[in-house]
Amino acid sequence: MQTDIVDSISNFNANEWNILVGNNYPFLRHEFLEAAETSGCVAPETGWTACHIGLRGKNGQLIAAMPFYEKTHSWGEFVFDWMWANAYQNAGYHYYPKLVSAVPFTPAASKRLLSENNTYWTYLIEAARKLASARKCSSIHILFPEEAELDALRNAGLKLRKDCQFHWHNRGYKSFDDFLATFNSTKRKKVRRDRRHVAEQGITFKRLTGGEMDQTLWRDVYELISMTFLRRGSLPYFNLDFFMEISSRLPETLLVVIAKKKLDIIGAAIFFDTGETLYGRYWGADNHYNALHFETCYYQGIDYCIEKHRKVFEPGTQGEHKISRGFTPVTTWSAHWLAHPEFFTAVSQFVNIEQHHIDRYIDAVKTHTPYRKIEDQ
Repeated sequence: MQTDIVDSISNFNANEWNILVGNNYPFLRHEFLEAAETSGCVAPETGWTACHIGLRGKNGQLIAAMPFYEKTHSWGEFVFDWMWANAYQNAGYHYYPKLVSAVPFTPAASKRLLSENNTYWTYLIEAARKLASARKCSSIHILFPEEAELDALRNAGLKLRKDCQFHWHNRGYKSFDDFLATFNSTKRKKVRRDRRHVAEQGITFKRLTGGEMDQTLWRDVYELISMTFLRRGSLPYFNLDFFMEISSRLPETLLVVIAKKKLDIIGAAIFFDTGETLYGRYWGADNHYNALHFETCYYQGIDYCIEKHRKVFEPGTQGEHKISRGFTPVTTWSAHWLAHPEFFTAVSQFVNIEQHHIDRYIDAVKTHTPYRKIEDQ
């Protein structure tokens, strides 16, 4: 086999890469990763240097791959290792650069070892180790891998780290009211009150696919998202050029929910739809409106999933307010290897202790779900 390390996803043939990815996950598709790079959102200037790994067979065909980036910070990963970086620095070592296998700014679990033939997985991980050594990187981090990959990562010497997100699961609901009927009365009234508050403000909603979004609409939506980020002291990770490019190249995967008051667009949320799972990603509003965030980002998504028979709704990371609205805890994972043996031992011990806290947290959260009976997830 031949190992390729490329500094741009464009160096891989799009069809070959997408065959390895499969059709049901938009964020790893060649179009998505290429748009992130060509828009300048993922670039050495932003701390993300592409170094994707590909394995080729005797005929030169791409038979396995991993998305990889050399990072000079830990922003945009959603698996937090700032304490590890500080410990390195305090000991006089350099934590950055490090190697990260992830979809930039996208905390959604999916394949990281891209090959249906799992005999190639070991070669991919070994290629990552060699890359880390050649680039003098402190560590390797595989973020949000699929559970099917965990044994291979563990057996290769990486330490698994556990966390959780909150997802919504479609139990074959016929309508939003059918879904609410599974709630206890107090939580059911709370959700209905949220939706009533939005309606009483004269706010209406419209759904658009990526193909139905024109440049003017994208500018309006992106301005709303930027305003919301700025209120929190930052800018969006993805720029307007990225969304315009994705809208053009993957229009069928994009869903934009627009909130309007009379003729004015006052809020919007961007989703990705795989045909099975709906992913909530970005949202913005021009001002504060009572319960608008819950309606636009959660209830509209649930309505859509029920209507379109989507099985799962992943609204993004964190947010315990999701629990009372029907989202339940789901385990997520990452895998880590540190070149420094003593630090790797210390980090492994920390992760073991942390996992006990995560387990207890998940058990506690399950007792606060709104359902009359806690359902088996």
